[in-house]
Amino acid sequence: MTKNVRVRFAPSPTGPLHIGGVRTALFNYLFAKKHNGTFVLRIEDTDQNRYVDGAEKYIIDALNWCGIPYDEGINKNEKFGPYRQSERKHLYKSYAEQLIANGKAYYAFDTAEALDAHRKDHEEKGKTFIYNWHNRLKLNNSLSLSAEEVNAKLDAGEDYVIRFKSPQDETLHLKDIIRGDIKIDTNILDDKVLFKSDGMPTYHLANIVDDHLMEITHVIRGEEWLPSLALHYQLYEAFGWQAPEFAHLPLILKPTGKGKLSKRDGDKLGFPVFPLKWTDPKTNDVSRGYKEDGYFAESVVNFLAFLGWNPGTEQEIFSLEELVQSFDLARVNKAGARFDPDKIKWFNHHYMQEQHNDELAESFKSQQPEIAHIDINYISLVIGLVKERATFVSDFWELSHYFFIAPTEYDSKASKKAFKEGTKEILSQVITILEANEDFTVDTLQNEIKGWITSNSIGFGQVMMPLRLALVGALQGPDVFDIIYMIGKNETIKRIQSVISQL
Repeated sequence: MTKNVRVRFAPSPTGPLHIGGVRTALFNYLFAKKHNGTFVLRIEDTDQNRYVDGAEKYIIDALNWCGIPYDEGINKNEKFGPYRQSERKHLYKSYAEQLIANGKAYYAFDTAEALDAHRKDHEEKGKTFIYNWHNRLKLNNSLSLSAEEVNAKLDAGEDYVIRFKSPQDETLHLKDIIRGDIKIDTNILDDKVLFKSDGMPTYHLANIVDDHLMEITHVIRGEEWLPSLALHYQLYEAFGWQAPEFAHLPLILKPTGKGKLSKRDGDKLGFPVFPLKWTDPKTNDVSRGYKEDGYFAESVVNFLAFLGWNPGTEQEIFSLEELVQSFDLARVNKAGARFDPDKIKWFNHHYMQEQHNDELAESFKSQQPEIAHIDINYISLVIGLVKERATFVSDFWELSHYFFIAPTEYDSKASKKAFKEGTKEILSQVITILEANEDFTVDTLQNEIKGWITSNSIGFGQVMMPLRLALVGALQGPDVFDIIYMIGKNETIKRIQSVISQL
């Protein structure tokens, strides 16, 4: 690539950042880093009616948590600032007027009521109302009015919009990195609004002007913007600017594979659709986040990378650095990507095994008040024994509680299976062996107890099942001898005696 690659992620601060938005940011980040380029964050807040307090900070916090921070943007390397569109609104009017001057746009004074009446009239006749070459000369705009009438309306402060003048009888040949060549018949395009008399541009004008002024080379965005591609190409042409390359990412679909993933799907099926927890400032409603639900950022990023992209190999586990090296827009699919809540758990389980036991121990201790007084080194050793079965830090208590507190009840089904005639005497003999043991190590304990079982021709299950029940309260957990070693001789004997007293 001859130009320095510059991409941008341009969300609107209208609420929490959806996981689909995170995927868009991730693909922009990966593309930028792959080509030693710049990842820009721009906040598109021209629609002040939908602005939500805290949303901008949430977006930045989410990107940072995912490990994909922006290189340039608000308060960071502000080469082309400001990076909030609301702070750039003084720029847009002159560009809209430039389009009017070269015949590419026009003033329209139609009221909402008048346009609604036209739509209803068309519907009654079985037609669809489109504001374009079909009828623009019959409507209230600077193409149908005299220059004097237009100036009078403007001087009187009459409300207006500036519309793009879509060409008639042309075929647009557009290119998309993911979708290839696209042909559009301009006769079906409407004359989109670019600017309003309140001084604010629409998304279309602000987006194009900002991308040009910020020297964006590639626009990587969601499929929902594909219908805008024709207008955006025409705007670049109308201004005489070189258009960036476009790539429209596939939709993220519901777990069923039908329809776009929504917050409602997450609420219904019990998984988050936001990276971080979000509290609505107006309603105080709380939405779950992947971070607070116990997912590692690496899991979320690795999972999202595969929503629409594949490396062309069997490899599924990628570090961020590996994703950067492997990422290629040419390997992004056109078809929608199904969101699989179980798959992201699979990723999280993998990254759980990669985490250092000491770090997991700190997280576990902070979440579990019952172990607040326990030495962190002991907790770390426990985690080393159980984390293979864990997907989240929140799983640790269920998997390891017996390392910290003695069982107070025993699984009834397992008890019927394990506690037989003679169990009391067998467990009493185990106590005798433990009391006599001076080298209290896993290997010594295992050799002595298994040697005793073998020499006395006792079935292993007759000893090991009731012993495990005494220690754990259920037939689960790591090796019995690891448990005995961890909880110590006195605690082990105490737990066995408790079972004996109930037999």
